[in-house]
Amino acid sequence: MKRQLQDNQEAFAGQEFFIGIDVHNKQWTVSVRSNHMALDKPVVVDPSAEKVAGFLRKRYPGGKYYAVYEAGYSGFWPARSLEESGIVTTVVNPADIPTMQKERSTKTDRVDSRKLARSLENGELKGIYIPDRLTEEYRQLARYRSRLVREQTRLKNRIKAVLSQFNYRCPLDLEGNRWSGAYLNWLSSVRFETSYAQMAYEEQLCQLQESRERLSRVLRELKRMTKEHESLGHLVKLLQTVPGIGFVTAVLLVTELVDMDRFKRLEDLASFVGLAPSVHQSDERSYSRGLTKRQHKELRSRLIESAWVAVRKDPVLTMKFGKLSQRMNKKKAIIRIAKKLLSRIRSVWQTQKPYVYGVIE
Repeated sequence: MKRQLQDNQEAFAGQEFFIGIDVHNKQWTVSVRSNHMALDKPVVVDPSAEKVAGFLRKRYPGGKYYAVYEAGYSGFWPARSLEESGIVTTVVNPADIPTMQKERSTKTDRVDSRKLARSLENGELKGIYIPDRLTEEYRQLARYRSRLVREQTRLKNRIKAVLSQFNYRCPLDLEGNRWSGAYLNWLSSVRFETSYAQMAYEEQLCQLQESRERLSRVLRELKRMTKEHESLGHLVKLLQTVPGIGFVTAVLLVTELVDMDRFKRLEDLASFVGLAPSVHQSDERSYSRGLTKRQHKELRSRLIESAWVAVRKDPVLTMKFGKLSQRMNKKKAIIRIAKKLLSRIRSVWQTQKPYVYGVIE
C-alpha cells in the first residue's frame, strides 16, 4: 500500500503542507504539518532545497508546499532555491514568531522547526521582503562601506585615547579641523620616549591610512556601480535632491529599501526604518515609550543625521523644527523632522520627480 501511494504522483493533489525548516550550516531540520496536525517526526536533511523538495515529493506527492525559516546568517539563498524547487517560501524575523513558554525553556532544532510549521499553518507569520540576487549584491558594497566607517571611527578614538594618555594636545589652530591633512601631519610628528610605544602608535597611524585608502576605493566603486546601472543611478540622483541626502545615504536608501511599493503607508516605512513610536496601551490609558527598538540601525542613524542638515536648508523644515523645539527638546524634535524627511523621500521615489524646496509665504 505504501509503495502504491508513493508511485501515485497525484496522491495528495491539492492538499496543503506547511513546512518549518530550522536552517543551519551543516543540516536542516524539517517539520511538516497538514490539516492542523504534525505529520511524522521532524527529519534532518542536508542543507539543500533539492533535498527538501525530494523528501516532500516522495512522501507527499502532488501536494502544495509552503515553507518558512528564520532570517539569519544564511541570507536569502535558501528561499530562492526553495522557490525554484516549487516550494512557496516565507522568511520571517525570529522576533515575530509566537513562542510558548515550554518552547522557550526547551530549545532544540526539532522544537524550532515544529514551531515554525505550526505558526505558518495558523497564519501567524508575516514574512520579510526577499530581494533578488542582484540587489543583494549591490547591498553588500554599501554595507561594507558602513562597516569601514565604524571601524575607522573606533581606530580614531583609540589614537585620541593614546594621545590623551600621554598628554599630547592638538595644536589650537587645528582644533576645529580634526582629521584634515594638516592634523594627520601633526599626528605623524608625535614622538614617544621609547621605540616600543612609538611602534604601537605608528602602527595605528598606518591602519588609519589604510582605512582611508580603502574607503576611497569603495566610494569609487559605488559611483561606478550607479553609473553602470541606469535605474539605480537615476533613483540615487533623484534622492540627492532631497535636503540632507548625500550620495552615500542615497545609495544606502536605494539598496536597503529596494521597492517603495512594498510599504503601503508612511507608517509602514517609518516602522521598518525605526522612526515609529513604541506605544503601550492598557484600558483607556495609552502612552509612548519613545522610538521602537525594532529598527534598521544604519538607515535610522543616517536619516537623523540628514535631518540636522535639512533643517538648515529647507525653510519649511526650519520653521517646523523651531515650533517643535518650543514644546520638546531638540533631540525629540529632530526625530519628528527625520520622519517628515522620510515622507519626502517616499514622495520623490514614488513620483520620480526631483524634490521641490518649501516656500514660506
